[in-house]
Amino acid sequence: MAAEVRVRYAPSPTGQPHIGNIRTALFNWLFARHHGGKFIVRIEDTDQNRLVEGAIEAILDGLRWLNIDWDEGPEVQGPHAPYEQSNRLEIYQRLTEQLLDQNNAYYCYCSREELERLRRARRPHPNPPPEGEENLHWGNGCNCRRLGHAGAAGEPVGDADRVVRFAMPESGVTQVHDLIRGDVEWRNELQEDFVILKSDGFPTYHLAVVADDHLMEISHVMRAEEWLPSTPRHLQLYKAFGFEPPEFAHLPMITGPDRAKLSKRHGATAISEYEEQGYLPEALLNFMVLLGWSLDGSTEVVTLQQIIDNFTLDRITKSAAIFDQDKLMWMNGVYIRDMAAGDLARRMAEYIPRQLDDGEQDYLCNIAPLVQERLKRLDESDDITAYFFGELPSDYDPATLVQKGMDAEGTLAALEAAVGDLESGTTGDGFGHEKLEEMLGETGQRLELSRRQFFGLLRTAATGRNVSPPLFETMEVMGRERVLARLRLAVEKLGGTA
Repeated sequence: MAAEVRVRYAPSPTGQPHIGNIRTALFNWLFARHHGGKFIVRIEDTDQNRLVEGAIEAILDGLRWLNIDWDEGPEVQGPHAPYEQSNRLEIYQRLTEQLLDQNNAYYCYCSREELERLRRARRPHPNPPPEGEENLHWGNGCNCRRLGHAGAAGEPVGDADRVVRFAMPESGVTQVHDLIRGDVEWRNELQEDFVILKSDGFPTYHLAVVADDHLMEISHVMRAEEWLPSTPRHLQLYKAFGFEPPEFAHLPMITGPDRAKLSKRHGATAISEYEEQGYLPEALLNFMVLLGWSLDGSTEVVTLQQIIDNFTLDRITKSAAIFDQDKLMWMNGVYIRDMAAGDLARRMAEYIPRQLDDGEQDYLCNIAPLVQERLKRLDESDDITAYFFGELPSDYDPATLVQKGMDAEGTLAALEAAVGDLESGTTGDGFGHEKLEEMLGETGQRLELSRRQFFGLLRTAATGRNVSPPLFETMEVMGRERVLARLRLAVEKLGGTA
């Protein structure tokens, strides 16, 4: 283990951050926190043609929402600004010159068409090469590697079209000991010479990532499995520069339940959409950490401190992790049920379109425990609490009031009896759920109605719905005046007077 653990999250701002991308950030952050190290955010924005406006802020907002904090940034902007590679071009250009001077890199003027011809020629072919192609370089690179500043076809082209390629070794193997996957090696002659500096003066990912990981003293590179094939390129760059490479750990890929690559049809939406849909950041973080890591192979709901205390690389799996949307929904419900009423009400209020005044916010604190068991996502808050606020629609169908085994006349009589008993037998201070259940239970017995019939009628009349939290707790929270107003409206709907 390095003297100080320093890890980084290095996203490209080419779109909204998704589960796989943020999972990488989370694993790096947890590893740093476990070892008391540093977690760095670095925006890799060197591919100027693919930049998406607003993507950087979306990435940072996603991290902030999940409470994934980073430890340092460029001094000129302060520790809470991330590094941006587009502000470090001089570094990459200077390092490119070093490689050119060492003959570890060369200028390439080949057109895309010429490069494609060379790639086709590198495929298995008769030996010796076909007539007319004897002078082709059959190894890693194009003819520019041997012909200097002339194009592969022998005709010079302008400097504006040139790129710089790294000269990979033409024999031997490149090896890495991956902390998750063990020993991996690649034959050098099968690796193409790759571009390190583009014609626009910007570095490619390969050069910039090696330069920055070294200069920022990154001790461990934890990244997605898809980057494993790039590792021999990066190790050869480290060697050419004389840099000590970091430790590598390639994280398992994430698939859908069908084992196919994760996509939107599996629920792999942007992190911002999970927030909009009412997932708790704590639940999503817990869910994401189980996409490739486990505490003991069975425990699923794990506190953040437990995760930090136990986050070691030997607990990360090699095999692909399965993204299960139903499991995420279940886990979110678990976290919601574990919340204090005041905290839940505060978060629910963010998903209710209108602004609640202080009195309504206090009212919501009383409502929250009633709906807590049924609430799976916070974006259900408005609908699941709607009947607690305001009035029921005046145009609802009175037929919904009539319970199985009853008729409209009996329903009206039952409602009128309930209104009468509530008016005479309760006060604003004496509207507790235990008293309501006892008193209205006696009303139903007097009317010779089953509890299912009478209480079902009261539920529909009071809430406008045939399913609700426990009836009498709901009535208690709604309050005497609101309940009586709802029952009187139901009486009117059935043609009676109240």
